[in-house]
Amino acid sequence: MALMGKKHRLFGESVEPACEYCELGSPNSEGNMILCPHKGIVAPYFRCRRFQYAPLKRVPRRRRRLPRFNPEDFEI
Repeated sequence: MALMGKKHRLFGESVEPACEYCELGSPNSEGNMILCPHKGIVAPYFRCRRFQYAPLKRVPRRRRRLPRFNPEDFEI
């Protein structure tokens, strides 16, 4: 049964605001700064009160590489 009236976020309720994944911001041509219609050119980790979370702009972290095991590792 779905909860009515409650908004669920994709990455949980404790998303730290950052212009890097704000609905209003867009990356510049080099990709190292964010173009904000309200604040101008800002750093990706900058945040302001007009932050609107856009879950599709978040880049997931890469998975850690699993170590390789030899059959000798499992011998007693």
